[in-house]
Amino acid sequence: MVPSDVVLTTALPFPRRSGKVRDVYDLGDRLLIVSTDRISAFDWVLPVGIPRKGIVLTQLSRFWFEHLPVEHHFLSQEVAAVDGLDPSAAEWLKGRSMLVKKAEVVPFECVVRGYLEGSGWKEYQATGSVCGISLPKGLRQCDRLPEPLFTPATKATEGHDENVDFDFMARRIGTSLAERLRELSLQVYRWAAQWAAERGIIIADTKFEWGIHDGQVILVDEVLTPDSSRFWPADRYQAGRAQPSFDKQFVREWLMNSTWDRESPPPALPDDVVAQTAHKYEQVYELLTGQTIDQALAEKP
Repeated sequence: MVPSDVVLTTALPFPRRSGKVRDVYDLGDRLLIVSTDRISAFDWVLPVGIPRKGIVLTQLSRFWFEHLPVEHHFLSQEVAAVDGLDPSAAEWLKGRSMLVKKAEVVPFECVVRGYLEGSGWKEYQATGSVCGISLPKGLRQCDRLPEPLFTPATKATEGHDENVDFDFMARRIGTSLAERLRELSLQVYRWAAQWAAERGIIIADTKFEWGIHDGQVILVDEVLTPDSSRFWPADRYQAGRAQPSFDKQFVREWLMNSTWDRESPPPALPDDVVAQTAHKYEQVYELLTGQTIDQALAEKP
């Protein structure tokens, strides 16, 4: 199968499981993760893809895996030598696929929040806390938090992930592992937030996934992408309101302002929303990495 310029589906001759955005193929000793151009919002996959979105997600994840001071699952982007793969498939897989180690994935999203927005802001307004962590009174929407917070969430196979407190996570996976994941998640967030800040980007919050490989905790899935993080331009930041962003919040806001009821299949995004979203994804990649997507694709794997 040779997809069009916007890749919404893939079909390779290996066992597959599909998520909202990624198709994961089991190669026996490794996995092949293919990032499509699908985009999801409010637990729905939208009927229109975002051109080159999967390439941005893959290349940005690759960048972070190669720079972050933590063990991870990334092996290579060289898929041409995979046994049983048609050469024509290797061509369209270029840039949007990763060969990775197999790992036993921990069944929690490891969310780190540096600023008060999204579900954390909603919970704070109702309770004065986020995932059981009490916060000072009088905080505004998008205020910077006194310290980054580790706020885990259950990984839902359908519907919303559910925010939980640390003790809930510790009871499920053990205190030692939970504490290690909290330590690593905060460490990675702080490192990446400093990197981004030096390039004019605020990482307001993000979520990590971790797995166990040969008895070692490693970072898996995607990392610090516009799908898994809130990226704000620092020069336009102003607490007390929603922020302009480089992530899919732009799509969420268009949907919230539409007539869609969130119960029926979602509408197609207008061409201008698709184009602006694609631009935002590529723009934040360039700001964070110092190169364009085309330059990244021209490099050897």
